Amino acid sequence: MTGIRNHGTKRLRAARLSPRDVAHVGASGLRSRPMRVVLSALGIAIGIATMVAVVGVSASSKAQLLERLDRLGTNMLVAAPGDPLFSGEKLKLPKDAVGRVSRIEGVEGVGATGDLERTVRRSEKIPEDETGGIGVKAATEGLLEVLRGRVASGTWFNAANARYPSVVLGHVAARRLGITAPGQQVWMDDRYFTVIGILAPLPLAPDVERAALTGWSASKALLGFDGHPTSVYERSADAAVHDVRKLLGPSISPQSPRDVKVTDPSAALQAKAATEGAFSTLLLGLGGIALLVGGVGVANTMIISVLERRYEIGLRRSLGATRGQIRIQFVTESLMLSGLGGLVGVALGAAATAAYAASGGLPWVVPLWSVTGGFGATLVIGTVAGLYPAVRAARLSPTLALHAA
Repeated sequence: MTGIRNHGTKRLRAARLSPRDVAHVGASGLRSRPMRVVLSALGIAIGIATMVAVVGVSASSKAQLLERLDRLGTNMLVAAPGDPLFSGEKLKLPKDAVGRVSRIEGVEGVGATGDLERTVRRSEKIPEDETGGIGVKAATEGLLEVLRGRVASGTWFNAANARYPSVVLGHVAARRLGITAPGQQVWMDDRYFTVIGILAPLPLAPDVERAALTGWSASKALLGFDGHPTSVYERSADAAVHDVRKLLGPSISPQSPRDVKVTDPSAALQAKAATEGAFSTLLLGLGGIALLVGGVGVANTMIISVLERRYEIGLRRSLGATRGQIRIQFVTESLMLSGLGGLVGVALGAAATAAYAASGGLPWVVPLWSVTGGFGATLVIGTVAGLYPAVRAARLSPTLALHAA
């Protein structure tokens, strides 16, 4: 008798899906329902666009402030009379305060202004009490260089014109007076002064922006200026700022250093740059909520897709697809849906930031972390949103799925 060999039967194994196959089966569900895909991806896109735009607008505004700080510098200090502790008499800086400050080691430039109890008007026919918030100040020739300002039109004081009835207007003062070009005249102390220049904006010296400036010599001769500066501006080397700050008071007033108040005009801009975007946290939260709502929409779309494609799922299972393959198909589809919304959202957010920056003259800045973080969040949302529908699809019995269909 011929012996019968008992050959062991080989267990069938499902073929593994290549990444290309996974992408193909995942995209097939999206291609069959384009309108639903667009509406579901829109929720994700709105959330990501909001988050990217909020971060981009905040970063663009901060970049502008930092550029302005770099241009204006953080190495300028201002010395002014302090507040009297006991007597009601107003303190004054010495007349030679500019010379004293210029002798401090590390100081590179010094300028000063002195407040004048005068008003400036467009003509003598305007009532004296209608000042428009414009002050009158005496100014030294070195002031503009220390402030790193520039003359928008006209010229600045020099040794010649500083002795005559001439005036340089801050850009705010010029706008309030209706002066648009040098050569026009303004009325001060019962006489006309000729406007020789109009300054560009001075972010570090807002009081100068709102003032009519007269030459130091002319202020003494024509306006009764006593020669005591009200504010002394100094520009020093960056490394010497700390030491100069400690020496300003003792140098200006050796007997009473506390009578001198020293301030840093750039501190306000630095604080604003540091806190830029604090209010954006609220808007980021709203964008996060929109993103979560979009994720819920994706999950809902995937659940409906599973219910509508029960026959397809049952057929694939009967042809040998494993539960794992069914799960990865629907998770991939969810990821593609969320990723599509994420890409569109990043593009919309960047475009919104570009439009805002262009309209406000700001540098266009979209931090890389906001793009990668936002797109990464969409992938996480897509994975989470697709897990339950994928598991539900994988648990469908092939027989019941084909029978129900």
